[in-house]
Amino acid sequence: MADKDHVLIFDTTLRDGEQSPGATMSHDEKLEIAELLDDMGVDIIEAGFPIASEGDFEAVTEIAKRSKDAVICGLSRANFKDIDRCWEAVKHAAKPRIHTFIGTSPLHRDIPKLSKDEMAERIHDTVTHARNLCDNVQWSPMDATRTEWDYLCRVVEIAIKAGATTINIPDTVGYTAPRESADIIRNLIEQVPGADDVVFATHCHNDLGMATANALAAVEGGARQIECTINGLGERAGNTALEEVVMALRVRGDIMPFKTGIATTKLMHISRRVSTVSGFPVQFNKAIVGKNAFAHESGIHQDGMLKNAETFEIMRPEDIGLSETNIVMGKHSGRAALRSKLEELGFDLADNQLNDVFVRFKALADRKKEVFEDDLIALMRDQETGEEYDRIKVKFLRVICGTEAPQSADLTLTIDGEDHQTTAQGDGPVDATFNAVKSLFPHNARLQLYQVHAVTEGTDAQATVSVRMEEDGRIATGQSADTDTVVASAKAYVNALNRLLVRREKSDPDADVKQVSYKDAG
Repeated sequence: MADKDHVLIFDTTLRDGEQSPGATMSHDEKLEIAELLDDMGVDIIEAGFPIASEGDFEAVTEIAKRSKDAVICGLSRANFKDIDRCWEAVKHAAKPRIHTFIGTSPLHRDIPKLSKDEMAERIHDTVTHARNLCDNVQWSPMDATRTEWDYLCRVVEIAIKAGATTINIPDTVGYTAPRESADIIRNLIEQVPGADDVVFATHCHNDLGMATANALAAVEGGARQIECTINGLGERAGNTALEEVVMALRVRGDIMPFKTGIATTKLMHISRRVSTVSGFPVQFNKAIVGKNAFAHESGIHQDGMLKNAETFEIMRPEDIGLSETNIVMGKHSGRAALRSKLEELGFDLADNQLNDVFVRFKALADRKKEVFEDDLIALMRDQETGEEYDRIKVKFLRVICGTEAPQSADLTLTIDGEDHQTTAQGDGPVDATFNAVKSLFPHNARLQLYQVHAVTEGTDAQATVSVRMEEDGRIATGQSADTDTVVASAKAYVNALNRLLVRREKSDPDADVKQVSYKDAG
């Protein structure tokens, strides 16, 4: 394909996406997501913000070392220290990039108390410094869509002359609209000297629900790089969703004659993995990857689908890696069948992992008449979320419910290898269960979010529970699935608590992470 028709996909799930409250990923999870992005054909992976923490630096460094085809990018503010640290991390990649930024709108210039001339000088100096280190430099005027036009043109020209090879125009607060988004890119290309020698990029947020539309409009205006995230993950209302822009360009090539290098059949798997490791469930009616995106309940729609799928589907489920049929497995299915089905769903398991999953699959099959694909995915999510964080485990739970409050929960937790039991009451079985956990393992974490989603239909459906907890500024999410909603709730709560403990230990290795023992708690 001609370069002018090719749109580069810049994925910032590991940087901007991870900034979502509660979406922090572990080191190994970041490496896994980066590998999936690389394999899927993402052109540029923004692996993190190396100066932000030692953990971020280590993750970006390791991703750079492991990268295969993608450009590996790190973010840095407009100062030499940030840029040097960024280069130290990304230099290990076969194709490294430094991405430096500064806020250029009146509101953002007021933060560092810089005049227009002072900021212009800093842009020149920092972009020049980055280019002296790396021949692939991206520069962003943060809050560009609220920056005065004359000043935006001025600083873009300075960045180009200083050596920037990509100019990214961020709609940092989701303020712009499609026509304006296209005009900004088009006019910059027409009016700024040297604009023909660089790639223009667009970075949109979804505060007004227009991120995808704004990104596509920018492409029509001349942008040839879209910054986006898996599932639209990101701060506030999120970023442009990678799966949406990629499939929009594929489906509507008749009016948007542009191509990407994304292997779209891998979209569904990476969407599910990002949802799992971030703890952010995908809304059912989410475009492309939502549970209902290819579901049809209306009689008219169902009749049309039976006669010709194109009557109500503008793309095929298999185009995004979704199986055309939802194969049912049961208690008589063997290991080989389970392995084959999991491989179809994107899970590649070693023999010991398969054995562990098979035991849990059989237990689930004994409780459910039919085990669907979504049940298997939930089973895998539950398996994965518990692998790394197992200091506290749910061993036994029994709740007593009645028409009159309070409800009670008998709970046994295994804490650091020892079993502890208690009975607690609460306003409902879940509240009683959470109170029991806190009684056995006292903590100051605050429950920010509690969500329950049915995985499949029927009274024997698995429930996937997500919780988000906060403690001293640290946020962690936990997920679990079970046919018993209360059991799933207990496991998700404990999983989030385990993650908080890991993060507390990493942020303060000398801290006493044992909390209060069962005996001390009385």
